[in-house]
Amino acid sequence: MNFDIPQDLQDYLQELDEFIEQEIKPLEQENDNIRFFDHRREDARTDWDKDGLPNEQWEALLAEARKRADAAGHYRYPLPAKYGGKNGSNLGMAIIREHFASKGLGLHNDLQNEHSIVGNNVGLLLMLAYGTEAQQEEWLPLMLEAKRKFAFGITEPNHGSDATHMETTAVREGDDWRINGEKTWNTGIHTAPYDMVMARTSGVAGDGHGITAFLVPTDANGFKVEEYLWTFNMPTDHARVSLTDVLVDESAVFGGEGLGLQVVQHFFNENRIRQAASSLGAAQYCINESVDYAQKRAPFGKPLAVNQGIQFPLVELQTQCEMLRALIHKTAWQMDTIGNFAVSDKVSMCNYWANRLCCEAADRAMQVHGGLGYSRHKPFEHIYRHHRRYRITEGAEEIQMRRIGGYMFGFMNQRVPKGVKE
Repeated sequence: MNFDIPQDLQDYLQELDEFIEQEIKPLEQENDNIRFFDHRREDARTDWDKDGLPNEQWEALLAEARKRADAAGHYRYPLPAKYGGKNGSNLGMAIIREHFASKGLGLHNDLQNEHSIVGNNVGLLLMLAYGTEAQQEEWLPLMLEAKRKFAFGITEPNHGSDATHMETTAVREGDDWRINGEKTWNTGIHTAPYDMVMARTSGVAGDGHGITAFLVPTDANGFKVEEYLWTFNMPTDHARVSLTDVLVDESAVFGGEGLGLQVVQHFFNENRIRQAASSLGAAQYCINESVDYAQKRAPFGKPLAVNQGIQFPLVELQTQCEMLRALIHKTAWQMDTIGNFAVSDKVSMCNYWANRLCCEAADRAMQVHGGLGYSRHKPFEHIYRHHRRYRITEGAEEIQMRRIGGYMFGFMNQRVPKGVKE
């Protein structure tokens, strides 16, 4: 067994670091762009006069960073080479995301809106795997040039994590479908020309099958953004939307009739292992900063670092980081070698523990730094507020534990769901 990071990935991390220093850091410093990352970050990022939406200048800066990363050949890393990518692996993505997050806040990687110079590109990966020939012909060129995207309309106000009890319905009317229902936490809808809406087309509440994904134009008659839900960490692009007699034709069906949840489930594990790696990286950043500060800060005539009351909590956090890192790397490697669904339980372990660990590390970093740690002049409060979200939104930790329990006690199996392509 070899636990070293593969040499090609080590080399690529160095290449990415050089790109960040040469291209991204200078952009971060231009025209007071640093306001989006220093103590003014939340205010600078948020358009308080437009329902708390992301500031247009903030989103334009992120787009410029992605454009430069794409031109340098980094943004499409996980995509097949034929689409300009590097055939990136799950292990590679996990290692890159941890590495980026361990650097702290910056234009290279900002998880508040899933921004990174090495893109996750979930929508594009879904289109490659499940789009019809006609859909791929229409969508892929536009998606590769960042000229089209879709948001995800999955969660419903009355059911939250239980996606099988879906009140949104789609009824066939000749060659069309009539959709009625409501979605919430519809992230990114403010700039998305389409929304991937999950609607029940057959079966009964609780069935995993019978739910269909539709690519619905957001300017369709009857599609309405009701409100943007303000959150613990602003700005917000999380909307509650309603669909009232929205008509779409057969070309809007994505991934096959009745197979919507199974299609999306394919990428849950990939998202979760990458997000777990990001939380691990952010936790490591908080620990590193705390150790450095404790060695320099010397109240009562001696460094904080000599006090076991400072050492021991950080030792425990570092121990958890080391153990979690080993499991994340192993799980990501297994996803690449034996398939996503064969290690669903391990993905859930990585995800819920990493999110919890990051919040604990950010809280400890605030404590070690004292009043300065509580202020916005340090990034720990931002890290805490942001990663606290993932203990709910990436599949609540209780859902992840329930999932692990289902595999442990034989109530669930780790086979590929019907309709999903491994």
